[in-house]
Amino acid sequence: MHQSGVVLRLGKLMLACGASSYRVKSSMARAAAAVGLDRHEATVTMTEIVTSSYTGDRFRTEAAEIRRVGVNVARLEALRRLVHDLPEHVSVEDLDAKLDEIVAARPLYGGVANALASGVACAGFCFLNQGGWVECLAVLLAACVGQAVRRQMLGRHFQHFFTWIVCGVVASGLYMAGVSLLDLAGVTDGNHQGGIISAILFLIPGFPLVTAMLDLVRQDFSSALSRASYVVLVMAAAGVAVWTVTFVFDWEVEATYVFLPDGPVLYALRALCSFVAAYGFAVLFNAAPRAAGLAAVVGAVANTGRLVLIDELGVPWQLAVGLAAVTIGLLAQAFVSRASLSRVALSVPAVVIMIPGVPFYRAVSALNDQTAEAHVAIGTAATNLTEVFLVVTAIGVGLAMARILTDRNWRHDVPTSLPLVSPRAQR
Repeated sequence: MHQSGVVLRLGKLMLACGASSYRVKSSMARAAAAVGLDRHEATVTMTEIVTSSYTGDRFRTEAAEIRRVGVNVARLEALRRLVHDLPEHVSVEDLDAKLDEIVAARPLYGGVANALASGVACAGFCFLNQGGWVECLAVLLAACVGQAVRRQMLGRHFQHFFTWIVCGVVASGLYMAGVSLLDLAGVTDGNHQGGIISAILFLIPGFPLVTAMLDLVRQDFSSALSRASYVVLVMAAAGVAVWTVTFVFDWEVEATYVFLPDGPVLYALRALCSFVAAYGFAVLFNAAPRAAGLAAVVGAVANTGRLVLIDELGVPWQLAVGLAAVTIGLLAQAFVSRASLSRVALSVPAVVIMIPGVPFYRAVSALNDQTAEAHVAIGTAATNLTEVFLVVTAIGVGLAMARILTDRNWRHDVPTSLPLVSPRAQR
């Protein structure tokens, strides 16, 4: 009973941090072997775990529900290192004590740093979406406050659908207020309405989206489908919130194109903004500064290369995204062997800046556009949703291919219910 209980506790902690089904099951199997269980089987979804532990002719089946799911890279890294460094035999009490130490660790960043990371990341994202200084400044303010509200609401256990709606309304409302005040003060002129989409990009559930795609490749369908359903739910909540606010105030969401420099200067700025955006998202995920810095370097290299392929060589967007995702996976593996970090800690923040949140929110707005003819609105929405689907698929295929090329446990169909062949394969 105690053996199965501590293994299940490990799985619950990893799942609550945002780990994929593959990571949770393989880690529990390795811990089960270390505490003396003969065999360990598990079924994992996004919010539930069902385990069966075997010792001789006896077995114990347990089920657990995890309602407070999120992303905590620092805790996930600590749990990964704990599993990686497990000796061949460990007592239940020792493993439980080590889990207590990990749970007791405080978040790496306070509320102010967390909110600023959101604002800076979304402002960098805004520049990559061809926003000017007005848009970036307004996005910085709106995303900061929006993330602060989200952190407070999640800390008080508000459910995610409601939280995403409220934060979408707050962030989009603040963006409109900021831009309007600048216009009234005569500081700016022209149309700066398109940047409102970037103000709510901190609400993109990048971690569950990536883990859903990886679980799907691993044929962990129950986990993949539950995570994908969650992604659609919260993105729809944010999209509806933004559409409601923009409809009430008759606000356009089409991108505003501003003057941008050409040549090397433009790509240098894009590389800088990609670095800033990836670093900011890594901080949102509670990644340690070293992991955040490496993830930002990976993101800057891959995303700038993607933009060069699209703009200079005419490579289709989906193919460029897929090649960038492969690059991110391979670079993450290169850093993993030197920095003792997991792939997910380095690859997800770098990939998030390529997730097409803007087309998704435009699709929601197009479906509710009362000024356009029905077939035009549906056509616009379908075009944007198809773009989102193809890009997300390219990201998933790219990351999966990088993992298959560098990890034998992904190249071969290895059951996750068994301990890994090598402890270092957990990296």
